[in-house]
Amino acid sequence: MGTQPNIVGVHLVFEQAGQVLLQRRSPDARFAPGTWHVPAGHLERESAAECAVRECDEELGVTIEPQDLRLVHVLHYRNTIGSTPRMQLFFRVLRYRGTPKICEPDRCTALGWHPYSALPSPLVDYTAVALTAIAVGRSYTAMGWGA
Repeated sequence: MGTQPNIVGVHLVFEQAGQVLLQRRSPDARFAPGTWHVPAGHLERESAAECAVRECDEELGVTIEPQDLRLVHVLHYRNTIGSTPRMQLFFRVLRYRGTPKICEPDRCTALGWHPYSALPSPLVDYTAVALTAIAVGRSYTAMGWGA
């Protein structure tokens, strides 16, 4: 079989009153154009918590502290056979300073709170799976790995 590096994605789950904060990706975005998604980014030369802090500032203009994050779901995702697998980490944001806003209008065109029971469409496929799992307290999902 051999080893294969995985891309690591860090996703932010902001919640209030049974709702989750989602961004609609720009129709010109490289990834998932025109779909809804939680704020997220790829791990660079940093820890997952440092990535979450950076992404909150870059995408939403809010400040978080690493101790205010809780890992709530891991989704091991493979889009197609032969594609690079992705380890998607979903962190619940317990506290933050500031008001979330669109800071990257070239990547996102809308921002809003949506009830878990009525998530918007279209929603990134693995995000829908992860949010459903988070809502019922399931901590791990494998998606796209076949039987």
